[in-house]
This record gives sequence, structure tokens and C-alpha cells, in this order.
Amino acid sequence: MAIIVNIDVMLAKRKMRVTELSQKVGITMANLSILKNSKAKAVRFSTLEAICKALDCQPGDILEYKMDEELEKM
Repeated sequence: MAIIVNIDVMLAKRKMRVTELSQKVGITMANLSILKNSKAKAVRFSTLEAICKALDCQPGDILEYKMDEELEKM
């Protein structure tokens, strides 16, 4: 299973740059990059809430679940 982070999609829809989101949310560019590139192991609800507020979206607009190909073949 894989959780896909679609922050790039929402940034494009809102015509917002990563640096602007970083400032609005109050997290470093490095941490936002880790999250954006699906390298994060976890995300705090407070961070998710701040991202949703800044991008005017729902958590489901940012996070997506996709099953691994191996699990689909079972």
C-alpha cells in the first residue's frame, strides 16, 4: 500500500509556490519537501490542518491511497 501526497497538485491549482506555503504553514522548506515527495513517515494533524487551511482544501485533496501492484494480484 502507498499513501500518495498531492501537495504539488493543490499548489498548482491554487497558483501558490512552495515557499509561500512553507511560510503560511510555518514549517521549513526541508520538511515540506520531505512531505511533498512522499518521504515522510508521519504527518501531524496540526500540520495537515494548517496545509488544508493555507490551500483551502480537504485532507483528501492532499492525501491519496493506492494499493501496491503486488497486493492487487492476490
